[in-house]
Parts: sequence; structure tokens; C-alpha cells
Amino acid sequence: MEDVITDNEEVANDESDAEESDNEEVQFENSDSEQGISDTEEGDVSASNSLSFVGKNGVTYWKKHSHVPKTVRTRAENIVKKFPSPKLSTRSLKEAKEIWEYFINKDMINLIVEFTNQYIQSIVHKFERPRDATTTDALEIRALLGLLYLAGLYHANRMNVEEFWKTDGSGIEIFRLTMSLQRFRFLLRCLRFDDKNSREERRATDKLAAIRTFFDSFVNNCQNGYNHSEYVTVDEMLPGFRGRCSFRQYIPSKPNKYGIKIYALADAYMYYTSRMEVYVGKQPAGPFNLSTSTKDLVLRLTDNIRTTGRNLTIDNWFTSIPLVEELMTKPNKMTVIGTIKKNKAELPLEFTKPEVRPECTSMFGFRPTCTLVSYIPKKKKNVLLVSSLHKSDEIDDKTGEKRKPSIVTEYNQTKCGVDVVDKLCASYNCSRNTRRWPMVIFYTLLNIAGINSQVIHTTTQIKNF
Repeated sequence: MEDVITDNEEVANDESDAEESDNEEVQFENSDSEQGISDTEEGDVSASNSLSFVGKNGVTYWKKHSHVPKTVRTRAENIVKKFPSPKLSTRSLKEAKEIWEYFINKDMINLIVEFTNQYIQSIVHKFERPRDATTTDALEIRALLGLLYLAGLYHANRMNVEEFWKTDGSGIEIFRLTMSLQRFRFLLRCLRFDDKNSREERRATDKLAAIRTFFDSFVNNCQNGYNHSEYVTVDEMLPGFRGRCSFRQYIPSKPNKYGIKIYALADAYMYYTSRMEVYVGKQPAGPFNLSTSTKDLVLRLTDNIRTTGRNLTIDNWFTSIPLVEELMTKPNKMTVIGTIKKNKAELPLEFTKPEVRPECTSMFGFRPTCTLVSYIPKKKKNVLLVSSLHKSDEIDDKTGEKRKPSIVTEYNQTKCGVDVVDKLCASYNCSRNTRRWPMVIFYTLLNIAGINSQVIHTTTQIKNF
């Protein structure tokens, strides 16, 4: 975690901001693929025969042997027709600045200007000198964002902003030349992304109303900007936030622990983020009241690439047999590699209670759509994975005495897309301390815009080299 925060953003909360509940949901999750073996798990080993294992639900059968040759890997569902590259909308962009302006475009900047000025005009009467609360324009907003990025470049997003404006030689001159410290703080305080006058009406059907238009525009730009590689990941990010928010989350396993949970789809190799969805809990009745089940969430995040032959790598928070099978049902042809929780009804007890098996051994089960593997890396640890990409009991010879299944190896190689994006966001974080949750989301979008712009710029430069 960063040093103690010393730069508090001065906030004049809207009435709607003050009404936010301070209750957060608590999420305990086992993100580790290794699951301990319970000595108290109920049930005897399921009935099986010489050919099949039977799931705990009594209706899911897993064959003990695969009839697919180990050399057969490139099936129809694994043929990716488009490789990592900018899409048509970004293909002609060469300069880093114009690539970034694709993600945070002119309309989005104008939206910020319009509603920031609306808020400034509503508070100008509180200032003795009206010149201290003058309205802004697109040029000044871009300058403000540039200073935020520069602070992130110096790894100084938690440094007191007064340090940047010092005149004793320790400050950064471009900050003083761009705007005054007072103006910088004032603009951060006043940034708004929606019409305050209609917010209550919109919030009756959407908890994310305060930044919905800006967020959706950004995600749409990301989706249409880049072709993923053959491996993508879905996972969650948790930008830190301890202010008032009805959908603030507490996840003990995350570095920030408290924050706004954002689900993301990212490239496992290029770290380009194309889809995001903010978790706000149960939405009011209306167009934004969508299912919060992990299966439906993954289907929404992958809806534009499910027919492209790519592979999705996910952890046991998202993995289920119905999800894996649906992603393989035509017209879908997306394969999945994921760890899976041992309490799933489709899993045979032989896989979830392997007390008698020695270390570094594997057990496989096969269905027409997917393969199940139980691997024992050490005593009382059981790694359970399911894969629709693999159709055999292949062991990775490069792992030596550990004798890891190829499914485990490939999972480890492709699981970190969103995690790496999260680390990049933390390394060059442009966020400032705030007590307004829309600003937390805004700062996260700025961070991702920078990463996505770098991915496209790097790809373009290599192609033109």
C-alpha cells in the first residue's frame, strides 16, 4: 500500500452524494487454485465403473480415458482468424496522443466540460471573488489530465500536490507553468460527468448514473479498438476507496481491501482491456437490472468474442461446468481453462477427496465438451481444473518430477491478464485521494486508457518497423 495520504481533495458533496449508504459487501474468496482437502466432507465416494466417474449430482458422467490423440490440438473452435492488432478505428493512428484521444475522445471531454461548468455555476455564489470559480474549457481539462498522468509517471499520485508547485527547485516546473495549485485543486473538486438536475431520476433505475454515460462511452471505445490475442482473461479489479458508497466492497485478499469492484476482460499477453463492468449489487428495476451471477457476467463480458475461437482463462470464482459447456455450444466456440471449486455438483467425489493419492499425481475425467483434472502438488493440497481446450491426459515433460498436467501449465501461463493490468495501474497510478466514488472510477479509466494506448502504439510501431 502507498504511504499515508496527505493530499485530501476538498469536496463539496452533492446532496445525492451525501445520501449514499456507508455499508459495504464483504467478499471472501479463495483465489488460490490449490484447495485444502476437507476431512469432514460428507458423502462416500460416488459409484463408478471401469469406464466412467459419476458426479455428485448423479447425472454427470466423466469418462476415465480420452479417445482423442494427444497430438490433436487445433480443432475448429481453436482457430483464431484475427491476431493481436489494432482494429479499423485505430489502425491509422500513429502518434501516442491521437491514440489516447481515441479512448478519451472529444465528445467525452466536452461532456466533462459541460457538467463541470454546470456544477461550478451552482457554487460560484459561495466565493467572495467570482474569478476564483471561473468555468473551464476542453483545453484546460486536457491540461488537467496531463498533469494527473505526469504525477503518475513520477509515481507520486499520493504525494502532497503542494510539492509539485514548490519554487525551491524541488518542484516540477511544468505544473506551475500549466496552472496554479489553487486552480488544480478547484478543478478536481468540481469535475462532474452527468447532469445534476436529472441525476435523481436516472438513479432511480441506475446506481451508476453519476458516471454511466462516460463509462459506457469509454468501454465502447476499448471494445472497438483492438483485436485480442488467442488468450484472454476475466477477473476483478478493486480500485481503493473508503468513502461513502452503497456498493463499496470489502475483499480481504486484495491489497486495497476496500474499494469499487470492477470486472474486466483483458488480453493475457498484450494486457489490453476491452470490456469492463462495475459491480453495483442489485440494480433497481429497469434496463440496468441485469443478472449478477458469474456465468451471466462472463457471457456479457465475452459476447463480442465468443465466436472467434479464443480461449478464456478464469479462476474458481467464475468457473462452472454449465459456463464451459455454453461457451462451446454453437454458434459459440470459445474454450475455457479455469480452476474450479470442489463443491460443484458435477464433480465426482473421487476428484474432490483424493486422500490416498501420492504427491505429483493427476487424475483425469473426460466429457465431450471438456476435461477435468485433479492434481496433487503436495500433501493435503488438491488443484482442480477444467478445460475445454485440452482433450487428453497430457503431462508437461518440462515440469520434471512435479509432473504437472499441461492444463495446469497452460493455466499458469495465461491467468494473469487482468492482474498485470492491475499492477500497471498501481505502478503509474494517476489517481488522487477523493471522497467521491465517481472519481475513483474516472481515475481507473484514465489508467486503463494509458495502458491501452501504449499497447496500440507499441503494436503499430512494431508493424511499421
